[in-house]
Amino acid sequence: MTEAAGTESGAEEREVLLVAHTGVHENLSMAAEAASQLKEGGMNVRVMATAGPAPVARHEVLGRFKRYGHTKEAATGVEMVLVLGGDGTFLRAADIAHSADVPVLGINMGHIGFLAEWEQESLREAIDRVLQRDYRVEDRMTLSITVRDMDDRVLGTGWALNECSVENLNRQGVLDTILEVDQRPVSSFGCDGVLVSTPTGSTAYAFSAGGPVLWPELDAILVVPSNAHTLFSRPLVVSPNSSVAVETNPATSPATAVMDGFRQIHMPPGARVEIRRGPQPVRWVRLDSAPFTDRLVHKFRLPVTGWRGPRHN
Repeated sequence: MTEAAGTESGAEEREVLLVAHTGVHENLSMAAEAASQLKEGGMNVRVMATAGPAPVARHEVLGRFKRYGHTKEAATGVEMVLVLGGDGTFLRAADIAHSADVPVLGINMGHIGFLAEWEQESLREAIDRVLQRDYRVEDRMTLSITVRDMDDRVLGTGWALNECSVENLNRQGVLDTILEVDQRPVSSFGCDGVLVSTPTGSTAYAFSAGGPVLWPELDAILVVPSNAHTLFSRPLVVSPNSSVAVETNPATSPATAVMDGFRQIHMPPGARVEIRRGPQPVRWVRLDSAPFTDRLVHKFRLPVTGWRGPRHN
């Protein structure tokens, strides 16, 4: 789903939560420039640092703004969350944006930065677009995760934008698992783990594990076994309305369910993780209409020399 940004006259107070990976000096400077430009444009600014509050508090520019920790309150009432950093910083900021149900915009300060909308050199233009309300918002699918023990007691719940990764905690052996789709068993195998991903996450951990790239417009759930010891270990693309579960053998090692690389739920032997489409999407800010194909080619530096394109108009 896509919606246009508000076009009101702007009489109301507008506020942005600025999130930056402040462990890098260059990011501090860029965050200060962004905060100053937003303030000069009439928007209030909150600042959240992902590498501790001290660098922000000491900074001559950033230290003037309201500072927040990683809490829902940081984004409550803001127009959007603006992220300066790589994919890790974006995912942590998306956690805050999702909890407050506000849009999130990423500007890449890292390496690949697949989740970012624009690159560092376009930061000033991106902020101008925000100030002018010249952007739109898309919904990105999420996953809802529940972990249960052998007695069906809930050990924890969570959500993910990219993926839920069931990972073996014993690196000296394999994790014995059974994969289930729609309450029916599919296959059992020993493995390092199992990845369950959204289309957004298909270019991240799931891609590194041998999964396919899914276009973000596609609603689907991707299942990728990681280093499975079995003849049938191909990735599966299932309906967005399906339920996916991974059960671990009671005699196997403990595991952990990792959501977006930083939220975790411990899985004792015999535990089960159940994954469904999340009820609430992440609201994703778009600044242009460039197709996903162009993003894929640019981010992965894919060779396209010699392409002629269609001859018809």
